[in-house]
Amino acid sequence: MSEAAIAKKSAIVDEVTEKFQQAASAVIVDYRGLTVEEVTNLRKQLRDAGVEMRVIKNSILSRAAKKAGLEGLDEVFAGPTAVAFSNEDVVAPAKIIDEFSKDAKALEIKGGIIEGKVSSLEEIVALAKLPNREGLLSMLLSVLQAPVRNVAYAVNAVVESKEGDAA
Repeated sequence: MSEAAIAKKSAIVDEVTEKFQQAASAVIVDYRGLTVEEVTNLRKQLRDAGVEMRVIKNSILSRAAKKAGLEGLDEVFAGPTAVAFSNEDVVAPAKIIDEFSKDAKALEIKGGIIEGKVSSLEEIVALAKLPNREGLLSMLLSVLQAPVRNVAYAVNAVVESKEGDAA
């Protein structure tokens, strides 16, 4: 292999290593059996959510994972492999891929990385069941508003009872 080819592959390994290190989450999938239309649709859904999906050779993925300090991914780097990287939303890639795999049975989640930790298929599927960031913020806001709302109801009830006594 020429030195130029080795340098090019080394640069790709470095780039993928950086993606692994910066990713809030990464989901590793086997896309074998998907049609071009299905892959295009999946990529569009992921891109709309700020997630990048790339098909990368297993040897490069394996080297990059080792370089990033991620152990235990060698068994998932077999067969056709694509990786969905998300730098911001931890839930987005898992949720989109899990939903997409319900219609496209050929899409198979192999495993992934959640906040720098190697995760199993079960953990990725559990992550997919969580609400997205906006949903979690909405739940938090609802919890924070509840005490204020209850105080307002209590004050209103006292005012109404005083008005009823005055009448």
